[in-house]
This record gives sequence, C-alpha cells and structure tokens, in this order.
Amino acid sequence: MITEVLIPGEVSLAQWKSVYRGAAARLADGAWPVIAESAAAVTRILAKGEPVYGINTGFGKLASVRIGDEDLATLQRNIVLSHAAGTGEPSPVAVIRLMMALKLASLAQGASGVRVETVKLLEAMLELGLTPVVPSQGSVGASGDLAPLAHMAATMIGVGEIDVGGVRKPALEALSRAGLAPVELGPKEGLALLNGTQFSTANALAGLFEADLLFQSALVTGALSTEAAKGSDTPFDPRIHALRRHAGQIETAAALRSLMAASDIRASHLKEDERVQDPYCLRCQPQVMGAALDVLRQAATTLATEANGVSDNPLIFPEADEALSGGNFHAEPVAFAADMIALAVCEIGSIAERRIAMLVDPALSGLPAFLTPKPGLNSGFMIPQVTAAALVSENKQKAYPASVDSIPTSANQEDHVSMAAHGARRLLSMVENATAVIGIELLAAAQGCDFHAPLTSSAVLEAVRKAVRARVPHLSDDRHFHPDMEAANTLVRTGAVIAAAAGVPLPGAT
Repeated sequence: MITEVLIPGEVSLAQWKSVYRGAAARLADGAWPVIAESAAAVTRILAKGEPVYGINTGFGKLASVRIGDEDLATLQRNIVLSHAAGTGEPSPVAVIRLMMALKLASLAQGASGVRVETVKLLEAMLELGLTPVVPSQGSVGASGDLAPLAHMAATMIGVGEIDVGGVRKPALEALSRAGLAPVELGPKEGLALLNGTQFSTANALAGLFEADLLFQSALVTGALSTEAAKGSDTPFDPRIHALRRHAGQIETAAALRSLMAASDIRASHLKEDERVQDPYCLRCQPQVMGAALDVLRQAATTLATEANGVSDNPLIFPEADEALSGGNFHAEPVAFAADMIALAVCEIGSIAERRIAMLVDPALSGLPAFLTPKPGLNSGFMIPQVTAAALVSENKQKAYPASVDSIPTSANQEDHVSMAAHGARRLLSMVENATAVIGIELLAAAQGCDFHAPLTSSAVLEAVRKAVRARVPHLSDDRHFHPDMEAANTLVRTGAVIAAAAGVPLPGAT
C-alpha cells in the first residue's frame, strides 16, 4: 500500500487524492517538535492565570464563563460529547479518512495546542484503518464543522462507533483490538479537534476528484457522439479558440481534435454535406466544457489552499505565548468552491443529455429513430434519454448555490454561517447522477457509430468503442436496458473510458 508522507502546509492535491483513493498517510518526522512546542505554549499561557477562550472558558455564547483549573479536562471532554450531535446516514469511509488526514496535517502546523500523544492517536487510527462513524448531517460550516468533527473526536476518547473493514464496532472495543488506548483530552484539545473546516473540505475535495474524472470521460463521450452524428470538427479549430483566449476552452478543443484525428467517419462527409452548422451540443463543446474546466481549476486552487491551512480557533502562537481568537473556522471559501464544482458538474451532464437527445432524433442525427434498426417495434434508446433528462433536472435543483444561505446559530453569537458542509456533501450524488448521464451517452454514441459501418472512427475512439462492446453488445432488438446502463456507468466511474482513450492526453483540474 502507498503511504503518503504529509508535510504540514505543503501537501499536494495529488497526495490528498491518493489518500481519498485509499492510500495510507503519516506525518513527516519534522512535524513532531512543532506539535510539542505548541502544546507547551498552552501550558505557559494557562500559567498566566488569564481567561483564554476555549482553554479555560466556556464556548460560543458561554465564552464569558470562566472554568477552574480542576475542571479543564472535563471541559474538553464535555465539548466533544455535547457537540457530537450529528444525524443522517454515515459519511463515506473514503471521505472521513480524508477528513482525518486533513485534520492531522492541520494540527501538525503547531497552531492548535494539541499534544503529541493526541495527534499520534489520530495518525494511528488512520494508519490502521479505524474510521470513525460520522453522521453526514449537522454542520452549517461555521463555527467549523463542529458536529462531524466531534463524532471523530468522540471515538478518540472511546465514545461512539468506529468502522473497521466495513464493520461498525464500539469505539473502545475497536481501539483496544488495534492495541490503542483512548486519550484523555488536555486543555484546548477537544476544541482543536472539533473546530475547523475539514469535514466540508474533505467532501468538497472528494467532489472535485470525482468531477475531474467525470469531465475527462465526458470529453471522450462527447467526441464519440460527434462522430456518431457525423458532426464537424471545424468548430474545434485552434484559431477559433486562440482568439477568445480562455485556457480551458483552448485545451478542450485540442483534446477533441486529437480524439477525432484520422477518423474515416469524419473524412466521409468532408464534401457535399448539406449541413452548415452542428447543434450547440456538438459545436460548443469547447466553450461549455472549457468553461467547466476553468471553474473546476479555480475550485481546486481554493481547496488546495484550504487543505493546507489551519482553521480551528483560538490559534496558538508559541513564539509569543499568545492565543488569538479569530474566525478561520468560517468555511466560506469552501462553500464557494463547492458551489463552483456543483455548477460545473451540472453543466457537464446538461450538455451531454442534449447530445443524447440529438442522437435519438432522426431529424437531427440522420440516424434511425431512437437508435434502433426497427423503430416502432422497438423503443431503443427512447427511455434512457428520459432517464438522462430526469437526472439532469435533479442536478439543476441541487446546483442552487449553498453559499448564499445562512441561518443564525448559538443564540446569535454565530450569526452568519457558510453552509459549506451540505454544499460540499451534495457533490458526490451530483457526480453520480452526471456519471449515469455520461454512461447513457457512451452507449448511445457507440450505437450511433455502429450504424456507420464499415466506416470507423479514430483509433482512440475505436478503442473506447471496443471497451464498450466488450461489456455491452450492439442493441439490435429491445432487451432489459438497466444492466447495459450499469455496465456503462462502471466504465465511466472506474476511469475505464479514460484508460481506453489513453492515446490522447486529456486536460484536467487536479
């Protein structure tokens, strides 16, 4: 198994993606002295005898309540137990593992005041595959992802449940079987563990990684649909896109040209084609998909910065023995990034559905109605297009920006929140919807190209069509369509479509 070594503040998106895909993670050796000095600073700050938020005071609206030294450990335990108030289905294990890695790298920057032994427990849980069971709902994205992170922190003190290889076990039992002991939280530690944006950021990064794969797959299926419709590659001419200057548009057009290069299908209609222009769903792919790529890249830049930052509160500055209370826990940057990803995912699916609709319409595609040799007796691709339309409409509803919403919490102390958590949480389901749309397009485009035999497409697209036909035969007569769709979805979801098109470098966001 790959182990990613996390250098706090310098972790790449590729490393975060690797952890999300299942790699182990540990801190770089140089992080431990920094962590120890941060914890020592908390001890020195407490020795001053002054009230410091979150260390010897209550939390939120109760910040004015001073807590005695004898109750400091109880204070940290109580905040974890009281804040572990999430609800809903458990979050995906891959997302929570990424959340743990994000928290690990954040604590290791020496601004959170957490002891070495506490950070080592979190690192060990990640290394040994002990994943806290974290309900997916309950965070408004400020003051941090309190409820989800509290569920993580609770397992570290032996409360709650831990997923071990797909089996949920009581936290204390899971820790014990792994040779680990729960930690007794010291001053500041409970608050440091459950404050921050790591839940929102993990969900947003997961959405970004999956959206990137979706984008590249849609470039391939879009090119195959253009071939099926005997569309023109003139709109992909580099001179057109150089004049507009958008990087994503230029790169997308180049990829589409490469995907269709040396196609016999394309060569067959270079002359005496009555059509002057193709529908927008074919002609404007560089403009739409290129814009989506630019947006995904902008979101990636924001999330890469957030993932390498420190977002709990208060922050400890050992060089001055100060604890400064601020608002880094407010996840507005993550909320904006999640909204951008949602918009891109929605549009990728939307233009793909229009290509499917074009292919099944003989007036637009020149192909048999609904892509079946015997329309009327057979319905062919009639209802898969309806399914694609339903999924696109569902994504349109989900794409409404979460960041524009806010609701006061904590007796109006926390009066403006980001809604980053559910803004990010919707992304995986949106990508799943769009993946199904791209899967349907993959089948429809392959079917359309079948009708042009013996003409063939480019070598790259023929390799893609071969991968499809290895799983799904040509549709001559109606059959149970759902298994075909599931097979196509798997080809998209697993990256097999991209792998089949390996001869062409495809632009991406991560």
